[in-house]
Amino acid sequence: MSRHQAYRNYDYENDLEEYDGGNYSDEEELSPEDEAQMKAATAEVSTALGNEAHKVSTAQIQQSLWHTYYDVDKTVAYLLNKFIAPPTTKPPKNKEAASNKKLASSTKKKGGSDEKTDQAADGVKALKINDTPLPKSKNLDVLSEFEKSKSKKSASFVVVGHVDAGKSTLMGRLLLDLNFVDQRTIERYRKEAESMGKSSFALAWVLDQRTEERSRGITIDIATNKFETATTSFTILDAPGHRDFIPNMIAGASQADFAILVVDAATGAFESGLKGQTREHALLIRSMGVSRVLVAVNKLDTVGWSQERFDEIEQQVSGFLSATGFQLTNVSFVPVSGLLGDNLVNRSQDPAASWFTGETLVKELENSEPMVRALDKPLRMTISEVFRSTQSPLTISGRIDAGSLQAGDALLIQPSGEKAYIKSLELDSEPVDWAVAGQNVVIHLSNIDPIHVRVGDIVCDPKSPIGCIDTFTVKVLAFDILMPGQVDVHRGRLHASGQIMEMPALLDKVKGTVVKKNPKIVKPASVARIRIKMGSKVPLEAGQRVVLRSNGETIAAGLLE
Repeated sequence: MSRHQAYRNYDYENDLEEYDGGNYSDEEELSPEDEAQMKAATAEVSTALGNEAHKVSTAQIQQSLWHTYYDVDKTVAYLLNKFIAPPTTKPPKNKEAASNKKLASSTKKKGGSDEKTDQAADGVKALKINDTPLPKSKNLDVLSEFEKSKSKKSASFVVVGHVDAGKSTLMGRLLLDLNFVDQRTIERYRKEAESMGKSSFALAWVLDQRTEERSRGITIDIATNKFETATTSFTILDAPGHRDFIPNMIAGASQADFAILVVDAATGAFESGLKGQTREHALLIRSMGVSRVLVAVNKLDTVGWSQERFDEIEQQVSGFLSATGFQLTNVSFVPVSGLLGDNLVNRSQDPAASWFTGETLVKELENSEPMVRALDKPLRMTISEVFRSTQSPLTISGRIDAGSLQAGDALLIQPSGEKAYIKSLELDSEPVDWAVAGQNVVIHLSNIDPIHVRVGDIVCDPKSPIGCIDTFTVKVLAFDILMPGQVDVHRGRLHASGQIMEMPALLDKVKGTVVKKNPKIVKPASVARIRIKMGSKVPLEAGQRVVLRSNGETIAAGLLE
């Protein structure tokens, strides 16, 4: 299920009744990325409300945006329901609320005190919770079931590159040519795009489905989609190229087995991309553990399929990928046109492109081996999305990083420390009994209050939980000058504020031995061991990869020791 499908199925009405205004205040310190996202989303909500916008304050808009993770459509629905056109009589939320009300009324008629009424109501509520039956497990041997299933291999890839390199368009065209989106849908998008003066964006809209993404013509959050070939079930993670949304790109890279780096071959565009996000994205995907990269040299049709231009780009990109730490044997280059579809699924029919005899982009994807799965390790899954679905009032989705799970299993959500149970599971929008590491799964939960579950939290095995820590040592590669001070720590969807407290050692890049103790600063391209103190306890453990950012720039990345 894509992120956007999830929100289209969201039960807004019930959720909005339960929402009490969130916990965001202007005094709460936002990261530069959050500030930019909050500012842009606030403006869009005001525009969407039109003549009714004066009925709500900026604070009310931003409180709702904070609660909904900047979901503009959901925020507008909430504001309309709560402040602009609230229902005249509010029905009880459910049968439990109605019975509580009836019980309170009858108690008052008998002269009972308010205290007794409250106690009786609480008793009914407690009875309701305790009587909820737990999901039943089939107690399957999941790893044995996985071995027997002979299912297609699963792989996730992140699509990265400088803003306007054509990433979303390229992926939209790929899905069209593989028949995972029909031509009629594309024509509908094209008409909508033309009405906004953005006719060339129709293919991108297959993935960019948020109103703000379409109006601004850029990807903001990670757009996910799926397709299958004869051998592999793929998940696309289309990451934002714009520098304001790098944290979302980090989240995408953390879920990926390999990456497609899209570069714009147009004159001047490739060069500006190198100075922009192309290099930073390459550094980040390497830092997040991605080792296999397919470089899609896009828009080569705009320079007449020039082999000379392709060779020039291949030489420059190979140089900086090698310097970043990629083995060139794990890097492939494919000349493509995302708009026309050349060399994506089908080989280009343009005579000017006949010099290229390599594999198409899809064939290169099929030839790429996913990372080795930690199937026998304790369960670990980072929550990518939290939403309400028709199957459950609380549904989460994400990629299983390690271990396995099955319907009926007990789970522990960190950092809240709350237990939940798996009511049911979905894989590729189909109900399943179990799932394993490497698969992107949708989990319908029961027996947990939604207040305890947030994007970025870790789902784990209650018997082998991940610890929550506020101090840790990390071995990093510095992208900028490092010194003690405030940093933002990113791991997948999690980002939290922290501080570099100490820098115990400068290390040899190859051997890892100590070169210098307690350096005052760490220069770019150096490897160092640093100690970080977090503002609050977060779920982290040795071997995980983190990215450090400061003032909107990525300054280091590395492994927790």
